[in-house]
Amino acid sequence: MAAAERRDDLGIEDGDDDDIDENELRRQEEAYQRQYENEQTWDQLQEDEHGNLFVDKTAEQRARRQRLLSAAQSARIRKGMIRYVLLVVDLSRAASAQDLRPNRLGCMLSLCRSFVREFFDQNPLSQLGIAVMRGGLVEKLTDLSGSPEAQVARLDAGKLGAPAGDASLQNALELGVSLLKQLPPYGHRELLLLFAALASCDPGNVLDSVKACKDNNIRVSVVGVAAEVYVCRRITEDTGGTYGVALNEGHLEQLLMAHSPPPPATAAQAKAELVRMGFPQRSTEEASSAVFVGQEARLLPGSYTCPRCRSRVPELPVECHTCGLTLISSPHLARSYHHLFPVQPYHEDSEERAEAAAAVQAQQPAMCSEVMTTTGAYCFGCLREVSEPGVKGQLHLTLRCGQCKQVFCFECDAYVHESLHNCPGCEFLGAG
Repeated sequence: MAAAERRDDLGIEDGDDDDIDENELRRQEEAYQRQYENEQTWDQLQEDEHGNLFVDKTAEQRARRQRLLSAAQSARIRKGMIRYVLLVVDLSRAASAQDLRPNRLGCMLSLCRSFVREFFDQNPLSQLGIAVMRGGLVEKLTDLSGSPEAQVARLDAGKLGAPAGDASLQNALELGVSLLKQLPPYGHRELLLLFAALASCDPGNVLDSVKACKDNNIRVSVVGVAAEVYVCRRITEDTGGTYGVALNEGHLEQLLMAHSPPPPATAAQAKAELVRMGFPQRSTEEASSAVFVGQEARLLPGSYTCPRCRSRVPELPVECHTCGLTLISSPHLARSYHHLFPVQPYHEDSEERAEAAAAVQAQQPAMCSEVMTTTGAYCFGCLREVSEPGVKGQLHLTLRCGQCKQVFCFECDAYVHESLHNCPGCEFLGAG
């Protein structure tokens, strides 16, 4: 962009050049560049049947829906509700690169904090631990536990230090095997690597560690930050995991969050098995009733009492350190229920689907008289006016439930399938 054009875009006249500080002008230009850096508006251009170009406002929404549709493909597959996951973050010198904002390290740690919270929201019966790769070694930050706040507190750039040295995939796999092989067989053993380097500095043959992971039913998945590495692809293929390489910050978040829902159960884990669990009672939180809690015997005012051995634990879910009983609460089971019976994905509305649904909706109670619209179509979730199917240049996707035949906007579709886990139309009409 030329200097004159930049001055025009920033609202600066020629006569005011002497009145504006050069540093202020530079800061405004940098802010302007950051604002429009990722606005790739050419991706929204589409060509119609007559060869004319038009802007498709729904292209980004369609791309986002691919994640929902891919997750729905395994909706009726048996899931691993109890997971033991070790998250390994690459803090080698490759994490100090500036290709992500603010840098790779800051971007990765921020997304890891979001992933930890999303993981425990999707998997309340599971446990997660964190380790880091740096200087050719692997350091365990946290033990496997069910506390998201304890995990997030350790993912601080100031406490972790600066990236240094090389990354070692073999040491990460060996740590995962040593921590996960002793866990109960009914739980899913998973190792998730956030890998930023382009090479691995290992003390031996990394394929031997891959075989150890496979023998202990440990599923290894890798999220790459730089570029695809052959050894990462080999590890994931041999252990039944997934491998993806991020294109930008948004794609990295999408790849990492894809590991939040429970994965499909393997043939070795698909056999039915009853798991004995206990529902402990919460003791009073008064300071005068403080007792020694947990294996470390910490003095805490509040705790949970194991119904089998009467030992006290600080949080739920957890495994009793005395008798080994899995301790949970009833809300944990309730929050896992939607994985068993997920909401079927909505279909993008079309003229054919609208005509087929008109006969069904004619026999159902409607709110058309209460919702004032110019198009006659509205979202059943938020009652916002939506475009009719087949209209060129529509601003929002319109989707339709296959059971209740109601129309939903893109935002309500994402809310129903990601947070609510119940179709409002089916619940209202009693079809669910």
